[in-house]
Amino acid sequence: MRRDHKPYYVKKAYLNFQQFYARKFLRPHFDHLGKGGFFLKPWCVELFGPSIEIGDYATVIATPDQKVRLSVWADRENDGRIQIGDYCLISPGVRIGSAKRIQIGDNCMFAGGAYITDSDWHGVYDRVSTGTPEPVVIGDNVWVGDGAIVCKGVEIGENSIVGARAVVVKNTPPNVITAGNPASIVKRLDPSIPINKRSHWYSDPTALARGFDDIDREKLAGNTLLHWIRSIFAPKFGD
Repeated sequence: MRRDHKPYYVKKAYLNFQQFYARKFLRPHFDHLGKGGFFLKPWCVELFGPSIEIGDYATVIATPDQKVRLSVWADRENDGRIQIGDYCLISPGVRIGSAKRIQIGDNCMFAGGAYITDSDWHGVYDRVSTGTPEPVVIGDNVWVGDGAIVCKGVEIGENSIVGARAVVVKNTPPNVITAGNPASIVKRLDPSIPINKRSHWYSDPTALARGFDDIDREKLAGNTLLHWIRSIFAPKFGD
């Protein structure tokens, strides 16, 4: 990874602009967006439909080539809802689509390209219907790995981990690791080992933010605007 040549104040202004953008242009599309959320590239987050909720201190990271998409599309009144708890992490390329109800607990993490759906989005014989949706429930502190798929009607118990590229088509108990297609249990977690959750990380949000800010000040110290501009046109400059 090449050195970041941006001056501290430029990076700070850019981060602040992204949070402003999220409040101004994304928040109105949520039924609820909790406090303390942090968005990177919020213009690459797409929301469609009503009844989308995210709790407090969410981290949502998107990129131009891997947008985050939260979609509600229901053909029955009062159906279609996405509820995401507190302290959750949503990585680039995550897609969540609901025609019935998707409920996600606190402290959950979704790695890049994960897909959560409560519908097949078509019938087996009627290919123009939206199919028969079934709710998805993901417990607290679940980690869904890179490119994994969680299918309709599935419940995943708390603390469980879904391995990369796994396809979950049946209920998963708490405190296990699943992998494969279709996913099956490959390991059980040791209940005697405490789990350090994202909520612990956010136990003092002010101190956490100050710590990240101090790191940026240290890493970007001495960078100048001219130096940064020169590095854009000559990427190897100064490395």
